[in-house]
Amino acid sequence: MYGWLKSESGVHRLVRISPFDSNSRRHTSFASVWVYPVIDKNIDVIINGAGIAGNTAAFHLSEKSDLRIMIIDKNDISSGASGLNAGHISTTGLGNDPNLQSYLTHGSLEIFKSFQIDRGYDIEFRQSGSIAAIQTEEQYDYALKNVLELRSNGKYAEIISTKEAKSIEPEISDNMHGYIYYPLRGQADPIKATTAFALEAQNLGTHIKVNEAVNKVYSESDGTFVIKTNKNHYTCNKLVIATGAWTNNLLKSLDLDIPIIPVRGQMWSSKSLPPNIFTAISAMQSQYDWNTNSTTDKNNPPELTHKDGKRITRHLYGRQRKNGEIIFGGDRENIGFTEKVDFSGVESNKNHVTELFPFISQIEIEKAWFGFMPFSIDGKPLIGKIPAYNNLFIVSGLASSGFGRGPMAGKYAAEVVLSDHMPSILSEADPSRFDQLN
Repeated sequence: MYGWLKSESGVHRLVRISPFDSNSRRHTSFASVWVYPVIDKNIDVIINGAGIAGNTAAFHLSEKSDLRIMIIDKNDISSGASGLNAGHISTTGLGNDPNLQSYLTHGSLEIFKSFQIDRGYDIEFRQSGSIAAIQTEEQYDYALKNVLELRSNGKYAEIISTKEAKSIEPEISDNMHGYIYYPLRGQADPIKATTAFALEAQNLGTHIKVNEAVNKVYSESDGTFVIKTNKNHYTCNKLVIATGAWTNNLLKSLDLDIPIIPVRGQMWSSKSLPPNIFTAISAMQSQYDWNTNSTTDKNNPPELTHKDGKRITRHLYGRQRKNGEIIFGGDRENIGFTEKVDFSGVESNKNHVTELFPFISQIEIEKAWFGFMPFSIDGKPLIGKIPAYNNLFIVSGLASSGFGRGPMAGKYAAEVVLSDHMPSILSEADPSRFDQLN
């Protein structure tokens, strides 16, 4: 397990000619030993965070350069939000006038596809399409306007009837006002995909250290960084922060106040069942409510399902895994690092899913969990150089779409690290837009 940089213990058998034996006979001895890789502590680039953005950044850096690269994570590969989500890949195509979100979602889908088809990783990628339920007349009017705007820009979406929806999803409800169909959208297994990116980076020479927590980061006068962990310390020429919701806590040691807050999301799953759901599933209500009742203020990012402890909208997304498990979630709560499942929220989400798929009422929740998503205050990601330091970079703030945007965000971050140049497409994600980072 050298690639994962895990030590191993065992028994070493040594056979040698003893210098103390006048007949020069062989003697055997045994000793308990630890085996571990020796790593140069002077690294070109350290990436803190082994989620999907950090792993893909390492992969692209290793593919395009001979730099010495290391990933460090306090837990294991994909243990954070990258491995705890529903696995949606929400692209509608680049369109005639693409923006950053288009590039992130469409580019990420192509990376997922390449790892499944070209590189041979079984990440359960499927370009399955996605269906969003329209529950009211008001939502229908909003959805129609939204779809017409997408199509006028050359993107792929259409409103379909219940009959058309049931030809795609036979178990879907007859009681909706219609559905939006996004044919280009896809899905993949979060843990398998995030691990595949790490393995490919490792194959190209990246060192990966897991279960090692970064406690402090220091900047030296020559621009290098000293990384102190609970086990060791390292020096690197460039540092990439890809720690998601924990970004702000980490960078306090550099006197930086990153405008990212943790937003808790919750998921649940069933036992393995026969195939019943074939696309990625969502609903229009949350999007409609978010755009008609903004939650943004200095303490809250956009697109929360709760405000001041009260639910302000429903939200759901889900799919059926290859192993048959049905998985759904939805809550987005600004309650800090509250590390427990709110089962009332989980049951509420299941009830919302039942409105779309009546058979869900008959199944039991097998397990439930939570994760913390990195939301920026203005709702836009942070990708690129932090101006306050010459060699400090960040890829974070991908919010609830971190899995579906992460691969391309990591690729862009790698390009900035290599070129020390911010491409124009990243202008809205430029960390310099926040005064406290300059």
